[in-house]
Amino acid sequence: MPAEPGGPGVPRPDITFAYGAAAGLAGDLLLGDPRRGHPVAAFGRAAAAVERRLWRDHRGWGALHTAVCTGGAVAAGALAAVSARRSRGAAVALTAAATWAVVGGTSLGREARAIGGALAAGDIEVARERLPHLCGRDPKALDGPGIARAVVESVAENTSDAVVGALFWGAIGGVPGLVGFRAVNTLDAMVGHKSPRYRRYGWASARLDDLAGWPGARLTAALATAAGGDPRGAARAWRRDAAKHPSPNAGPVEAAFAGALGVRLGGTLSYAGRVEHRPVLNGADGRAVEVADIERAVRLSQRVGVLALAVCVGARLAAGAPSRRRA
Repeated sequence: MPAEPGGPGVPRPDITFAYGAAAGLAGDLLLGDPRRGHPVAAFGRAAAAVERRLWRDHRGWGALHTAVCTGGAVAAGALAAVSARRSRGAAVALTAAATWAVVGGTSLGREARAIGGALAAGDIEVARERLPHLCGRDPKALDGPGIARAVVESVAENTSDAVVGALFWGAIGGVPGLVGFRAVNTLDAMVGHKSPRYRRYGWASARLDDLAGWPGARLTAALATAAGGDPRGAARAWRRDAAKHPSPNAGPVEAAFAGALGVRLGGTLSYAGRVEHRPVLNGADGRAVEVADIERAVRLSQRVGVLALAVCVGARLAAGAPSRRRA
């Protein structure tokens, strides 16, 4: 592994990210998430403790909560990166561990396939029991096709949130970028939804998640368009329907997945008793989602994750090429 001019054994950030991100994504593919002691779960507990101290029905207090939790995660990542930067092996190992901790493509696929297996076996009650592990929909309001559609939509959105977005920010900021993105995304899941308790308090977390997720969502949509079975259909659905979605980031991703898979996504859905009527994505060209489409969505998600690694590593190495030539 090449070293920086600063001394033998000192790794360059671009090389460190390339080796570490590849190893971390491989670790996720082989191992998935740990069942106990997951760092993201530990962050969630810490964020919940901060919320208990700070909660007020006010945007300013919510912004403070977001700053404390996100800033703490980024600072911890930066401190760890500084501690490891004098050793090539330690720097790569830290990047690999951080990548493995923040990406969740394998667990996403496992949950989706478990629900698909229950639906294929005709056991809708088991599918309803497992659906909250994947998304926040009200499973009692869904029949089999509705559950299948919810799974495909969740696979699409979480491909961006749990894989591509993390790799993008890792390429930009190394370990602090990886853990910072996951912190932002986790806070949005905890407090960023439009419930009476979090409509004001979670506003800052939701807006920060929109900003942090913007580039990863567009990259995910582009890669899904390239890797899917119908690139023209995916591009057409993305261009025509993405802006109809209420989320600026879920819209491009779900529209591109819908076009790539040849299905219709969106429509009426329910969150904890709150009903939303969303526009249909790829409605002009797609068919209703079937159980078999869950497996197709998972495979597309996996291809997108591998391509995202290649793109992010390639871009990081290209950005570091001038310093390598000077060295």
